[in-house]
Amino acid sequence: MANKYCPICGEENMCMTGAEEHGNCWCDKEIFPDEIFELVPAESRRKHCICKNCLNKYKEDLNQI
Repeated sequence: MANKYCPICGEENMCMTGAEEHGNCWCDKEIFPDEIFELVPAESRRKHCICKNCLNKYKEDLNQI
């Protein structure tokens, strides 16, 4: 991904997808609930990666319901 900032919180997303020297990204091993993408502004969908902190927070919030 070209953009290195999370579209939800604005912090660095630590995305390594496409980084030849690093190989795979942390998100390759994660499950993203479909609903989390509703938090991403339409203009950023499929262009900016969500960070691990936002993913973990979203999953924690789901478990509290």
